Formats: sequence, C-alpha cells, structure tokens
Amino acid sequence: MRDFLPADKARRERVLAVIRERYRAHGFDEIETPVMEDYDRLHAGIGGDNEKLAFNVLRRGLDADAIRSGADDPAALADLGLRYDLTVPLARFYATNRGQLPTVFRSIQMAPVWRAERPQKGRYRQFVQCDIDIIGDATGRAEAELVVATLDTLDALGLEGGTIRINDRRALDWMLESFGFTADERPGVLITIDKLDKIGPDGVTAELRERGTTPAAVDAFQAFLRRPQTLEYNPFGERQIRKALPEGAPDEVVADLVAIGEAVAAARGTDSPLGDVPIVFDPFLVRGMGYYTGTIYELAHPSVDYSLGGGGRYDGMIGRFLGQDVPAVGFSIGFERIVDLLESVSDAAASAVVLVHDRDVPVAELVALKTALVAEGARVRLEQRTKNLKALLERAAADGYTAFATVSAGALRADLELKPLS
Repeated sequence: MRDFLPADKARRERVLAVIRERYRAHGFDEIETPVMEDYDRLHAGIGGDNEKLAFNVLRRGLDADAIRSGADDPAALADLGLRYDLTVPLARFYATNRGQLPTVFRSIQMAPVWRAERPQKGRYRQFVQCDIDIIGDATGRAEAELVVATLDTLDALGLEGGTIRINDRRALDWMLESFGFTADERPGVLITIDKLDKIGPDGVTAELRERGTTPAAVDAFQAFLRRPQTLEYNPFGERQIRKALPEGAPDEVVADLVAIGEAVAAARGTDSPLGDVPIVFDPFLVRGMGYYTGTIYELAHPSVDYSLGGGGRYDGMIGRFLGQDVPAVGFSIGFERIVDLLESVSDAAASAVVLVHDRDVPVAELVALKTALVAEGARVRLEQRTKNLKALLERAAADGYTAFATVSAGALRADLELKPLS
C-alpha cells in the first residue's frame, strides 16, 4: 500500500479522468459499492485464488476463548472482508438493486481493491481497478461494446496499437474433451496450460504428466502442440480460429467469435470486414478466474510483454445471489500498469499559476488576486518569495504548475505578468 505525492496523485487522477470520460462516452454509468462485503460472499468459491488473498475483518465482540476455539475456522472469526475485486460486489449490487436498473445495465466501477499479496514491482496490496460490465445481454453485442470501448480508451491515453487476445471457455472445454481429459481433470489442466507462455510446451506437458492426468490425453495434447504449421498470415476470422483449434471445433462458438470481430472491425472503421481488426485468437488463453463461462480476453500492447487488462463472460455468477441466471460480461483495465507506462498526461486546465509574493503584500490583496485568476479558470497557488527562487519554481513545476507571476504590494490583476515555468 503506497502513499502518493501531489504530482503522482495529479497524474493518476488525470488518467482516471480520461478513462472515465471514454467509458461514459460509450454509454456506461458509474456506480459505487462498499469497500467491504460479507465474508460468505467473498468466499463463495467464485473468486478463484483471490479468495485466499482476502483481508478478513474480525467479528466484533469475540473474547479470547472464542478466538482460540475458532482458530481453525476463519468463517467463525470473520464476518466481513475487504473486496479483492469489483466483479463480486457488482454481482451483489445488481441482485440487490435489479428493480431500479435497466434491462441491459452498463456499469463503470473505478475503485481500490485489496489483496494480501507479497508486495513486489507491479504487485500491490491496494490497487485501483477500472471495470466496465454489461449485465442482461447474452449476445456478442456486449463483448463488441466492451472491446471497442477499451481500445478507444487506450487510444485516448496515447497507447495506440493495443490488441485484444480472445478465446472462449467453451472452446477450451471442447478442446480438452477432444484430447481425452476427464471433466475432473480439466480445472487442473487449465491451470497448467495457463503457464504455457512461461514454461513452454515441453514444460506444460511435463507438468501434466507429473499431475497424473490421463496419459493418452497428454499425448494427444503434446501432438497438437507439435503439429506442423504454416507461416501464412491469417487475419482474425473463421480461418484463423479453425486453424488454431483441433478439427471439428463447435460451429456456434466459432461463429460467435467471428461476429465479435466483425462488429469491432465495423466500429474501428477498417476497410475490410476483418483485415485490420486488432483482435487475435489465442486457443490457450485461460485466465485464472473459474467463474468465466464464455468469451475471455486480455489486452496487450507492443510496448510491454504483460497484459494491460482483461475480462470475460460470467453468466453464472449473479445467479448465485439472485436465484436465477443473468448474462454478464466485463472488461477491466489494469490501471496501475497503465499509469506507470504514461510519462505524462495533458491536464485540461487552462493554466496553473504560482503567485510568488513579497512578505509585505497584504493578505486581502493576495486572496483577491488569487480569486480573480481562479474565476478565469486557472489553478492558483500562493507562495512567499524565498532566497532560492529557482528551487521554489522547480518544485511548483514538478507539482504540475505551468506559469508564475511575482506580486508586490498594491499589484492589481492587470499588473500580473505570467511567465512560463518551462
């Protein structure tokens, strides 16, 4: 968990403002949920490994005996916990407020979450997530809207050239079944396949054998990984998808993925239906959350070798709280990773001015001058002149100020000469 100095905080807020503005432009509405949720909800088996990283809140009124007796049962000691993502709170929010929401609800959530991580570069115990979700739409239109809004937001941040890696959990399940993995084996097999980028094909097949999974299935999977492939370029579409999967891929799944690509291509204004669409089919994209039921995707950018966000369809989650299934799909931008990539983000303010005044200038005059500049749309800071004026101005520039003026007693607004700080 980190402190942020003024310049860092200002930069983060400017990035958030860009993201929020683009999300709203695409028809999403912002909501807010509490930072804590019920323990049982956070540990309902839908949060994957994140449930193990939840910060739990001790029940009130427990005495020493109660704590000792519940030492082996966290549920007996905690009744609340800090949210570890924004998807579980959204599912609870929708189940609670469904009667006041539109049939198809498009939400924005931009807020901190907490996980008991081992802190390291790029991994924090408190971090901000920026989520957009569409609830109530079972068609590929929802996925297309999310992908288009995400790519548009990335462009607005100055990170053009982003691409979406996409897959479908239904395709993954079909592929594993076609290789011969049993239903009980598949969750563990997916965990291993998710390491493909890190340990390579040989490492994955070796780990599958160590797991004791069906030998014939591992052989079939290994043969598929080693199959000869041509180097021809295939843009996103049916040919690319079918060449990346074993023979006989489900027509419905392929058609759903192709339709998403066509919609994104139309929105991005490419000349051909699929030729330049920034989507790549990845048959081994897994994503760790067990609640995904359909499409899954990750946001990639050529400047880094890690993802900048991701999401997918989770049609079964809301039913846990509502008692009936409701289609839902979401996309989360990795705010902390993105903000670290952006060296600067333009500030929308007309100007940010430091008024450097002599000690003898009356307070009333200073406040009047400051108020006049604020009324003109400027951001204004008062600073008393110091011996080291250069250091004062350098600090102001680091804090985002763009101009300064010196103020003597009796000065009026018309007397101020604004000079650039850089």
